[in-house]
Formats: sequence, structure tokens, C-alpha cells
Amino acid sequence: MSNKYAFLEKQYIGRDYIRICIRLLMASFCFGAYVYERDRDNTQDLFLVVGFGIIGISIILLFLIQYKTIIHNKSLVIDGLWTAKKVKIDLNSIVAVRKDTYSNYLFNNPVYNLHRKGSIRFYSSGKDAVVLTDRDGLEYYIGTQRPNEMYLVIQAEMNLPKGK
Repeated sequence: MSNKYAFLEKQYIGRDYIRICIRLLMASFCFGAYVYERDRDNTQDLFLVVGFGIIGISIILLFLIQYKTIIHNKSLVIDGLWTAKKVKIDLNSIVAVRKDTYSNYLFNNPVYNLHRKGSIRFYSSGKDAVVLTDRDGLEYYIGTQRPNEMYLVIQAEMNLPKGK
């Protein structure tokens, strides 16, 4: 069994630009409050500790994988964070594939295996998604940073002869 996959993508929790900006604004508020409160009382050190704590947590989140997407042997496998169940989608049961935007909202929460209104959603960051529709009409929204590549690999995997 080889480790060569047709497609491999890792989605990280802390790499969403909007969330990074929010955390940096909170840290800068803490540092500003530390400077402003310097001569008032002994609680100013708390602002400094909280500001550095926010920055430290942000750095850790940059390297924390939310889920991996692997396309291999006519199946799409989504492996989540720690206790999340591995989701395997057989590409033989897929009848339609399309590229779409994940959501029209500016802020989207990261989700893994969210069942909502006849669809199952996987999202970490960005705004693009590949939508798979199976024979039962269930749609899988898979958020990705590389939608064109994922779309082409899924199309190629679905058109392979069964002997390969």
C-alpha cells in the first residue's frame, strides 16, 4: 500500500484571516489597556498576561489541524481532530460534483460533520467548497483552499475504470 494520494489537503483551525484579525485586535486592546493602566494599580499586569496569552494561543492554533481531506482509491476520506469520527465517502455513489461558495456570510464557524437541511458540511476557512451529491440527494459541502484541484481530482477518480 503506497502513501501516494491523488489529493491531500490539511485544514488548520487558526489560519482563518478574520479570526486572526479578531485575536490580534483583542491582544492589542489588552496591550493598550496595559499601557493606559500602568500608573493606576497592580492589576495592569493582568492585561499584559492576557495579551501574551492570546498571542500564544493564536500561534498554537496556527499549527492545529482541524481535518485532513484525502482522495484515494475512489473514495474521499475526511479525518477530523482527535475524537472526531473518520468520514469516508465512496465516490461510486456520487452522481454530481460542482464547485460553489461555502456560504455568503462574512463570518463562518469552523464545522466538522455538521448535518443541516439535507447536507453535511465540513469547513475550516476560506470561502470555496466542492459540493458532492449522492444518489439519495444528500449533499456534502467540503470546504477547501484548492477547489479547482480538488474538483479535477474527484472528476478523474470518478471516471477511472473499476479495474485500476
